[in-house]
Amino acid sequence: MQNFTLLFRRKVNVVLGMIHLKALPGCPRNSLGVGEIEKAACYEAQLYKDLGLDGVIVENMHDVPYQHSTEVGPEVSASMAVICAAVKSVMGVKPVGVQVLAGANKQALGVAKAAGLDFIRAEGFVFSHVSDEGLMNACAGDLLRYRKYIGADHIQVFTDIKKKHSAHAITSDVSIKETSKAAEFFLSNGVIITGGATGQEADVTEMKDVAEAVSIPVLIGSGVTKDNLQMYSSANGLIVGSHFKKDGHWENDIDPWRVHTFMEEVMRLRESDTNS
Repeated sequence: MQNFTLLFRRKVNVVLGMIHLKALPGCPRNSLGVGEIEKAACYEAQLYKDLGLDGVIVENMHDVPYQHSTEVGPEVSASMAVICAAVKSVMGVKPVGVQVLAGANKQALGVAKAAGLDFIRAEGFVFSHVSDEGLMNACAGDLLRYRKYIGADHIQVFTDIKKKHSAHAITSDVSIKETSKAAEFFLSNGVIITGGATGQEADVTEMKDVAEAVSIPVLIGSGVTKDNLQMYSSANGLIVGSHFKKDGHWENDIDPWRVHTFMEEVMRLRESDTNS
């Protein structure tokens, strides 16, 4: 928990905004050069910074259909490293993280190392699951050895458990609570709980169960809105993407007013906690 607090300068209600990059070169929907994608990402980073967020996560969300981690090419890592370095320059001292879809956690660490980022969001850290892209196997042992190998121990790894857009039948006898314990034992810097799909609420009971089971940070990774923020007030971190977009849909541009009103509610929540 100490590393999390040192990074974000607070222990709870850390707000991280998602920067969903336009489709990168080589992807079916790509229509922009890296420079144009970088410009759009930096614009969003500046918005989030000005509106008081604690940090951002850069993700190649528009690269549909996603490839399995073993197939994600060097052009993706190279493009994201260039873009992430520019975003980090905009954010200054505020933390910046990266996620490379799908499950490309080693690539994300490489990007983070090259771009001077602070953390990554990793899928499939412990236990296997079946995702849209196929079978994803646990990667903790290889991933953290790779982190050591490239001299990136300072880059924190926050890990999804019972990840959205995935089938977990093969681990149905392992509860999310036990999964979180395994992630902690395998040296995760924090666990992320989501709903079943992008924009869907995470289960509050699961959040509380996991928080009681582990001593590492617990983050909410989907479905957080201004209206349900109070439900997740005890979470260490809130990763917000869809709610900050026009009409609350992840594919749209950021709506500054939605971000502003959300952060106003966050500030009220923080003030209430301070006075209680």
